[in-house]
Amino acid sequence: MSAGWIERLRERMAPRGQAQPGHSGARYASSPLLTAKTPIWRSRLVLITLGLSFSLLFGRALYVQVIDKEFFQAQGESRYQRTFELQASRGRITDRNGEVLAASVPAPSVWMIPKDFQATPAQLTELARLVDLPPADLTAKAREGGNFVWLRRLVDDATATRIREMKVKGVFLQREYRREYPEGEAAAHVVGFTNLEERGQEGVELAFQKRLEGRKGSRSVVRDRLGRVVEDIGEIIEPEDGQDIALSIDNKVQFVAYQRLREAVSQHNAKAGSAVVLDVRTGEVLALVNYPSYKPGDRSTRIGENLRNRALTDTFEPGSTMKPFIAAQAIQTGRVKPETIIQTAPGSITITGSTIRDSHPHGALTVEQVIQKSSNVGTVKLAMQMQPREMWELYRSVGFGLKPEMEFPGLASGRLRPYKSWRPIEQATMSYGYGLSASLFQLAHAYTVFARDGQIVPVTLQKQPAPVEGVQIFRPEVALSVRKMLGMAAGDGGTAPKAQALGYSVGGKTGTAHKQEGKGYAGNKYRAWFVGLAPLKAPRIVVAVMVDEPSNGRYFGGDVAAPVFSQVVQQTLRVMGVPPDREVTPQIIARSQAAKAEEESF
Repeated sequence: MSAGWIERLRERMAPRGQAQPGHSGARYASSPLLTAKTPIWRSRLVLITLGLSFSLLFGRALYVQVIDKEFFQAQGESRYQRTFELQASRGRITDRNGEVLAASVPAPSVWMIPKDFQATPAQLTELARLVDLPPADLTAKAREGGNFVWLRRLVDDATATRIREMKVKGVFLQREYRREYPEGEAAAHVVGFTNLEERGQEGVELAFQKRLEGRKGSRSVVRDRLGRVVEDIGEIIEPEDGQDIALSIDNKVQFVAYQRLREAVSQHNAKAGSAVVLDVRTGEVLALVNYPSYKPGDRSTRIGENLRNRALTDTFEPGSTMKPFIAAQAIQTGRVKPETIIQTAPGSITITGSTIRDSHPHGALTVEQVIQKSSNVGTVKLAMQMQPREMWELYRSVGFGLKPEMEFPGLASGRLRPYKSWRPIEQATMSYGYGLSASLFQLAHAYTVFARDGQIVPVTLQKQPAPVEGVQIFRPEVALSVRKMLGMAAGDGGTAPKAQALGYSVGGKTGTAHKQEGKGYAGNKYRAWFVGLAPLKAPRIVVAVMVDEPSNGRYFGGDVAAPVFSQVVQQTLRVMGVPPDREVTPQIIARSQAAKAEEESF
């Protein structure tokens, strides 16, 4: 080997960092960077930094997987999982014969996942038109982000079909139910209505909410990135439909009462009106109507005065309709007989400085004639023989001052002050219906005591299969005597000959009163009503009619409310299949309608 080659081999085999003799390269072992000592704090800092990093990672993992596990799972699941509510069908409301008054029908609603929404300008414009939103508002909803927003609830089938055909990404249809009311305005104040979530807001819809609503179901699904359902998760909970409610209302009677009432309000240029029809055997409400009314399915009509269920919520001084109760109590206690003479001359009576008058002097009247002629003086003379407590207990026994025991919202109790606070003049005026207040429904209920041979019967809005027992207030013969008086009041020489009905005997009592305004009474505003029963010998129904502020020249109850009573009675009894109990020709009825009524004292 040559000496040069041997020398090069030694250099290669020599340890690195050791310079070979005669070599002129760099000396690495003597470099100041390699020979300097590393500070101990630097290695510790690195170790601490690594330790803190691992601690933070561990803490975050602990928080995500243990401490707030549910939140993060929910956030993750929301990306692919959705739970849909399965709507229960709300129960139907029917009349006593099974005719539908309210029912739920399927109706699609439009909703959107804002974060997934994608639409071309043309689709955006068309979708905005279909959901009745300005395009700018629709765009704003999409920009809100999130996973759910309603675009429009309860659309028609044509709109739903068009939206489905557009296939806009992020827009979906969901089946809900829309409430429909076939009888519209006629039954509105009985049935009521629901909101968009099908929760009752008024009437029977509100009163029987728990029974009608049923129970919602649910379905959990997995969706893909396009929002399409891939599979179900867990068990599907089927919805449980609500119960049907069968009311005591007779659809035909309800419609007739509404039509006749509306005509009367229009004819007399009145502000409003109400009517109630009760079956005296069962206590069932066969009809309850008010005018003006509203369309339950049309939100634009559900405003202000239209919503007032006047028959149940409005109270007023019942006026002369209270007189039969005073006569009944006087006979019940043996103070008088129906034929007892009461001297009403000179047509006025003064009590503690206040004078009470009849519309005109009547002279001597029997108790029967006091009711027939509606004499204030005769009634006051009967009432002032009683103690205040006796009168108070009488009125309470037939429901005045008490809320009717019936499942319905907004029932008024009226006003009947404690007897201990009555002054003599107040006792006198309360005998003919001033100084207390009641609703039309309370009046109708109270008159069942005369129709049921002295029993006051419980009332109900639900169908009652059999007659019910009442509470005995008067002896049967007393009730029979008062029925005769009511028949006289509705006949020739009484205050309401216009109450006569074709084919049926009737009896009842008129009421007319100035309307209260502030602390006094309006001089030219009246409320007219009539409460009666038919057929007179064996009553089946009580009918009460009230017309508020008639202003077409006539305002007495016998002229304004009694004709409505007549029409409702004859048509209701025919619907019920009650045979006529008297031979009355249309000519006789025409003469009765044309006869001059006894002017009522009020």
